[in-house]
Amino acid sequence: MTTEEKIKETIDSMIRPALQSHGGDIDYIGFDSGNGVVTVKLTGACGSCPFAQETLRAQVEAVLKKEIPEISGVTRGD
Repeated sequence: MTTEEKIKETIDSMIRPALQSHGGDIDYIGFDSGNGVVTVKLTGACGSCPFAQETLRAQVEAVLKKEIPEISGVTRGD
């Protein structure tokens, strides 16, 4: 399984359900294998929430980094 496939699977199984339970969602934009950064877009309630940056760091980035060691960070794409 490629890193990109692992990222998508982790988002679908571990991150998306949590965000959807709060009226939000997440779109995978891409992965830069050169620097290990994943780009995502928070949508729905999460896209306009004042705590979106904290959600990105504390939930999305933390889960992805734990599950996939090649990831160094997560950034928000719009």
